[in-house]
Amino acid sequence: MTKTRRTYTDEFKREAVQLLESSGKSARQLERELGISKTCLSRWKRELEVKGKQAFLGQGHVAPEQERVRELEREVEILRQERDILKKAGGHLLAPKQMRFQFTENHRDEFPVTRMCEVLDVSPSGYYVWRGRPPSAREMANRELVKKIEAVYNDNYGIYGSPRIYRELKDQGVACGENRVARLMRLYHIRAKQTRRYKVTTKRNKAHPVAPNKLKRDFTADRPDQKWLADITYIPTLEGWLYLALVLDLYTRGIVGWAMLDRMTSDLTLAALKMALQRRQPGSGLIHHSDQGSQYTDQAYQALLKEHDIQASMNGVGAWYDNAPMESFIGSLKSEWVHHRLYRTRDEARPDLFFYIEAFYNRRRRHSSLDYLSPEAYEQLYHQQQSVA
Repeated sequence: MTKTRRTYTDEFKREAVQLLESSGKSARQLERELGISKTCLSRWKRELEVKGKQAFLGQGHVAPEQERVRELEREVEILRQERDILKKAGGHLLAPKQMRFQFTENHRDEFPVTRMCEVLDVSPSGYYVWRGRPPSAREMANRELVKKIEAVYNDNYGIYGSPRIYRELKDQGVACGENRVARLMRLYHIRAKQTRRYKVTTKRNKAHPVAPNKLKRDFTADRPDQKWLADITYIPTLEGWLYLALVLDLYTRGIVGWAMLDRMTSDLTLAALKMALQRRQPGSGLIHHSDQGSQYTDQAYQALLKEHDIQASMNGVGAWYDNAPMESFIGSLKSEWVHHRLYRTRDEARPDLFFYIEAFYNRRRRHSSLDYLSPEAYEQLYHQQQSVA
């Protein structure tokens, strides 16, 4: 009797290879269980590794030059996979084997296991032995720590990197080191949102007098309300720009005044300054630093500064770095918050910006230049120290 030749669907082949890779069973074991020769399984596995989604589409009879093209395409696919693995693996290339195995486990649905093992210089058999054994106490502890890292990360809107997450965990009483937190975040691809430099939005009115640069890039301060920085940024909405004027205290890095309008006028900057004056009621001698935009050289604005005995200071022309801490805040606002939203109207944007400034940034967000305290906590610490002195 002639033996019927079995045929297999693409899905069957893929699932068989997946079972071979994930079960830890040998090809000989699966040969018995599935009734498939181990030669077939090995061939399917190689084809899937090389071709990925293009595997099992059928061969047919091809000319030698076509076969050469296909061979080159397979080689390119292998190189692409190796490149992508190297990009994601990063520091894992020199990491202990357990970390390389963990990387392989985390990305097994994205890349072929054998390809990752080859790039990471570990054996597939070693990976499957590692995968099949019970996790060690250290691995269990790392998994629990990752859960806590993710909780802090999500609670802070994906904004925190490893230094801030480490400080948050430390304040919660979690025993861990900063390097360990950073390593686990790299391993599990937990990344903070990136900051970008913002564009200058104000323009100088040459008819207005310009104040000298009294700050001279000295961004240190001995106390709150000694030096203020001011600037304007714009927030995109579907109905047009919403302009946001800001006043930042250089000691606490907190936002002490802000205002939002649909036009960039002196009324906007005056409203932000008036809020700062009302909230802080600073003493005489405060330095107020801004760019040379017409909203800051405006007569009414300068008169309000003089009325409160505040010294005006201004950037050099085009020297955005003269106001670097304010640039840093605006960069954080945009990259951490605004760029991840789509505001339909200005009225929709206003409460969301208010929340970022007042509820998150001033009260909660840890600042690297403040020993990873929030602006509010840093000011409270200042007053506590003054009361003891």
